[in-house]
Amino acid sequence: MNNIISIALFVVGITLIVMGVVAMDSFGSDVSRFFTGSPTDKSVWMFVAGILALIAGGVTTTIRMRSANS
Repeated sequence: MNNIISIALFVVGITLIVMGVVAMDSFGSDVSRFFTGSPTDKSVWMFVAGILALIAGGVTTTIRMRSANS
């Protein structure tokens, strides 16, 4: 069960990273970047949350695999 959650976190992380990158290339983000010099907060938070979920899923999957092999 825990392994499924770890893999799901990994997949959700990849999905959020892709969605964050797509949002950074959107028209709204271009307008925000024009006026403020940075992309929209939503795209940045999706990207950051994706990285954190990817790391959490990868670390927990790796820990589970190492403990199963021991």
